[in-house]
Amino acid sequence: MAPSLRVAALAAAAVFAPFASAQSLTVDNTTIPATADTVAPAAADVDATSSNSTVDLFSSETVQLTGNVIANLTALNLTSVDLFDFDDETTAATGSSSKCRRSTQCKVVPGNILYPISLVWDIFGLLLGPGALIKTVPLASPCYTNWGDQSASECAFLTNNWSNDSYIHADDPTSIMWPLYQGLTCMPTDTPSNKCTLGGFPSYAVSVSNVAQIQLAVNFARNANLRLVVKNTGHDFVGKSSGAGALSIWTHNLKQIQFFSNLKLNGYSGPAFKLGAGVQAFEMYQAADQYGVTVVGGEGKTVGVMGGYILGGGHSPMSSLYGMAADQVLSMEVVLPNGQFVTASSTSNPDLFWALRGGGGSTFGVVTSVTVKAYPKLQVSVSTFNIVSGGNVTADLFWDAMTAYFKYLPVFTDAGTYSYFDIIQIAPGTYYFAMAPFFAPKLSQAQLETLLAPLFADWAALGVPVNALEYFNYDNFYDGWNLHFPLESVGVATLKTASRLFPRANFEPATGNATLFNETVAAIRYVVEQGSTILAFNIAANPAGGYPDNAVNPAWRKTVLHAIQAISWDADADTATVAAACLKLTNDWQARWRATCPEAGAYMSEADILEPNFQQSFYGSDNYARLYAYKQKVDPWGLFYAPTAVGSEDWYITGQVEGIPTQNGQLCHV
Repeated sequence: MAPSLRVAALAAAAVFAPFASAQSLTVDNTTIPATADTVAPAAADVDATSSNSTVDLFSSETVQLTGNVIANLTALNLTSVDLFDFDDETTAATGSSSKCRRSTQCKVVPGNILYPISLVWDIFGLLLGPGALIKTVPLASPCYTNWGDQSASECAFLTNNWSNDSYIHADDPTSIMWPLYQGLTCMPTDTPSNKCTLGGFPSYAVSVSNVAQIQLAVNFARNANLRLVVKNTGHDFVGKSSGAGALSIWTHNLKQIQFFSNLKLNGYSGPAFKLGAGVQAFEMYQAADQYGVTVVGGEGKTVGVMGGYILGGGHSPMSSLYGMAADQVLSMEVVLPNGQFVTASSTSNPDLFWALRGGGGSTFGVVTSVTVKAYPKLQVSVSTFNIVSGGNVTADLFWDAMTAYFKYLPVFTDAGTYSYFDIIQIAPGTYYFAMAPFFAPKLSQAQLETLLAPLFADWAALGVPVNALEYFNYDNFYDGWNLHFPLESVGVATLKTASRLFPRANFEPATGNATLFNETVAAIRYVVEQGSTILAFNIAANPAGGYPDNAVNPAWRKTVLHAIQAISWDADADTATVAAACLKLTNDWQARWRATCPEAGAYMSEADILEPNFQQSFYGSDNYARLYAYKQKVDPWGLFYAPTAVGSEDWYITGQVEGIPTQNGQLCHV
């Protein structure tokens, strides 16, 4: 091993003293005592109460990279240590860096002359600590011969579970749940002689266990002009955690949870949780159940609730009562693009706090933990049912029943409920509506039956029978959620989605605009008749108790229907066919929905990557202007890029096919 690497290994051990310690340095057979003069003290181990944090730091957050660490590594003449240094305030303000090896146009990728050599990656890995730096091996590589890990049994498992088990994607450092945007370059196959390539997967990932590792990765990517992506679970509909040649920060293993029975913070007094960025919905809800409280989180079981979900706003089965997940945030711990670790709250970095709550993930920094409000334990009632056309129920009669249902959307959200349903054409002229489930927090079963009775009476008057009607009641949120929401279907390679936030005004024909209501129902019917499948949520995010000033898309405050539609194609479809389908979804089907509510928007985490004027649709025009200005201030390097994120219009991906915006090209500045 070269002397510089021996020094790096020992320096890394000293930097991460909670995990390893160095008693001495050995260079060319000469032993040097490890002291504060030669190696950074456990510098990275910061008192949990010594920062500007408003809540004590997690142990993973007390391990921090500091200027002293960099200074001492520099004193050791460590090769390329400047690539891991911070940028000072002057540099951050101008966006220039004497350390930054960037071209004026594109992020470097493997094969570029300025891409870091293997020795630099070795040093980076040593500084991160054992096992933290992962060279990407695609999840489906066991199905191929060219990665040297072929396994028929492992390939069979992946093939059988690829699209119905989101855990396998969340638990992999680089796999994403929407492979279309990765480029479909390494999907499960029964032809192992095919070639599996990285495509849009990042080249390396850092499996994060402490803040110092995030800071090292952020500094390295900024100074070496690398593309940087952030992955929690990869649970995103536009592929934000993929990127060819990128360095990925994988926050999935930041799982610490702390409960406060009565937290007093910035005017709030009550129960709260501090949760690591890697905590998933099922883990958060289990913890809340254990402590006898309720928290606002996602419907999906494997969603990383403190990552891109909450940063993008985060809709919830509790939203009609308490608002968006982002509305519950009391404080956040964040690594900024300049590498510094700060707290964001109403009293500490308030502009950052505003932007992070709804302004999108992979944009302003890397969140390591979030402190959120909790609410008292409550009962939940649930109902499931369906209707289907056929026999005496003609297609027109089915849509009359749907029209009747849509009139109740404002009524149901006013009662604090949340429903999750499908509308599908199961054969030409034959349609199916499945409510699975109608979720009613705070309501007893009797109250839920009373709430649904008028709808069922309207259907009975039409002659449309209700099938498989069941009711359930639970004395807590967790049981109702866990037993009635399905595990997410992911990894589908023959599907593209788009969504719309339909306002309340579109569904009030009696007191509002009857023409608009009819046009909205017709637009929904049109896409289903054309072959679209619809997954939708009857939800409001305008709670009676109000909501804080944050960057959540203002369209959410007027919404009663978040509807997702999808277009599909055959597995053997060629590129032109796939592109045509994607463009049809955006320019025909979705355009009809947008026409009914042009001033509304869409939910950025479950939307169309080709959404026209995404700035207005995903953020709201006024919010976007403020977010963009702040992005230029906090990240003048453009370090954090993600498709449709704030500032993403300043960049493009090379080699794109119109209609299929993958992430497997080089990221270049416009």
